[in-house]
Amino acid sequence: MDKNTKVAFLGLGSMGAPMARRVLAAGYPLTVWNRSPARTADFAEATVADSPADAVREADVVITMLADPAAVRDVVGAFAKSMKPGSVLIDASTIGPSAVAELAELLPAGVELIDAPVMGSVDRAASGELLLLVGGNADPVLPLLELFGTVNRTGPVGTGAALKLVLINAVVNGVAVVGEAMALADAFGLPEAQVKAALGASPLGGIAGRAFADGVYYPVRLAAKDVALATATADLPVANAVHARLTAYPAAAEEDLSQIVKYFRG
Repeated sequence: MDKNTKVAFLGLGSMGAPMARRVLAAGYPLTVWNRSPARTADFAEATVADSPADAVREADVVITMLADPAAVRDVVGAFAKSMKPGSVLIDASTIGPSAVAELAELLPAGVELIDAPVMGSVDRAASGELLLLVGGNADPVLPLLELFGTVNRTGPVGTGAALKLVLINAVVNGVAVVGEAMALADAFGLPEAQVKAALGASPLGGIAGRAFADGVYYPVRLAAKDVALATATADLPVANAVHARLTAYPAAAEEDLSQIVKYFRG
C-alpha cells in the first residue's frame, strides 16, 4: 500500500465514523457512504458517494463497519459487482463466521475478503487503540489495519469473526454477572463504593471496569445481537439467560452496555 491507495468506507456509525476519520487523517484518498446521509456531513475532505456501488467503484480497499449480518449482506450485495479486480474487502462488522462465508460467495473473482472485527469502543476507535481480530491474508493491507490498533492474526477468513464472538460474549456475560453482583450487594446493604472497589481488585477487575465505564458506547441492542449470534452456534445456557435479560429492558436498547447494571439492580 501507498498513500495513493483509494479507500472506501461504508458505515459511519459510532464506531465507523472515528475509524474513517483515521483513514482520512493518514492521507489516503477516501470515499464514504452511509445509509443515513446526515452522518457524512463531517467528512467534507472525503468524497461522499450516493450509493454503495458508487462508493466502491474506484476503490482499492473497501471497509465495511455495519450493525449486523442483515445490513452487511444488504450493503455488500449492493456493491459487490462494482468492485474492481484486485481490490480487497475488509469487513470490520461483528457478524460471525457464517455470515462471513456468505459474503465470500457474493464477491466476484479476483476480490480478496478479510474479516477484521474489532474489540474496543468509540474511545479506542478514535485513538487507534482497538484490537483487530483479522482472518485472511492481511499482508497487503496491514498499514491500513494498523491505523485502527493492534492486529491479531487469527488464521483463515472467518476465524476473526469467530474469535470476536468468543471474546465479546465473555465480556457481555461478565458485565451481566457484575450487574447481579451489585444487586446482591444491594440486598445485603453493602456500600456501593466498597463493592465497586472490591470487584475492581478481584479477578473480575477488568470486567468490573467495563461494567462501570464512562465515555464508551456499545449499545445494549448490539450486545444482544452479538449474544444471539453466539447462541445460534452452540448450546450456551448462560448466554441464553443473559440474552433474555438484555432484551427485557426496551428502554436500555440504545444505552451503553454498562447501563444494564442499573436495570439489574432495579
